[in-house]
Amino acid sequence: MTASPSSSAQAAREIVARRLRDLRRGAGLTVTGLAAACGWHHAKTSRIENARTAPSSGDIRRWCRAVGAEALAEDLIAQSLHAESMYTEWRHQVRHGLQQLQNSSVAFFRQTELFRVYSSTLVPGLLQTEGYATAVLGMSARFRDLPVDDSAEAARARVDRSRVIHERGHRFVLLIEEAVLHYRIGDADAMAAQLGHLLTAGALPSVSLGIIPSTAHRAQWPRETFHIYDDSLVSVELVSARVRITQPSEIALYAKAFEELRRTAVYGSAARALIVKAIDSLT
Repeated sequence: MTASPSSSAQAAREIVARRLRDLRRGAGLTVTGLAAACGWHHAKTSRIENARTAPSSGDIRRWCRAVGAEALAEDLIAQSLHAESMYTEWRHQVRHGLQQLQNSSVAFFRQTELFRVYSSTLVPGLLQTEGYATAVLGMSARFRDLPVDDSAEAARARVDRSRVIHERGHRFVLLIEEAVLHYRIGDADAMAAQLGHLLTAGALPSVSLGIIPSTAHRAQWPRETFHIYDDSLVSVELVSARVRITQPSEIALYAKAFEELRRTAVYGSAARALIVKAIDSLT
């Protein structure tokens, strides 16, 4: 695994920063000269060129105007926006509510053919029942002190979004740690319904549900929850942010970790036995 899950985002920022620096140098401007032309302090130019400060769209347009490269401005703005979208704090993503966050990924899910999800903490969203999802999202709303708690509406949106598992043209390889079956999310009824749903959903033709037993001899220790979409994107969930990784070398590392975790999991009747054991422990 990489030392920092946000390294892809930083690498993307650095590409934009280098392009801006090269444009300045190509125009024969010093850091101070560029700053004067743009109307800001020279320290801001240095922060942008060293990828310590993300330039706004206006900053990029003024920069390109100063170096005589206005035709490149929109391309650079698009690159910069993409870099910033790779590491997005949850407080920015949920400012319009939890329901909108669920709805924002519906189109992307329908475009994805292969979903690979590893979770050490929760039942994956694709397999969550409405009761379980309401409990999870309610925790999130309270933890983030959201002014409006729309967790019930967001849970329904999450369940609607998950109907993709019944659509043709998609495959789902989902891995969870056995401990996930025993974490009490919501009340006993919500947990029982969720565990029962796993028995049903795990039998769907498009779904491969693996459970890593707590007693398994491991090649990988429990990792952070991550989602791999086809071979083009990895999404990692942190306490403060969601990281979107698109760098091929990092995607390959997550895919390697996923395969090693997958080989440790049990499937079919052995997985169902672990789920039934967890249901029995609720009583």
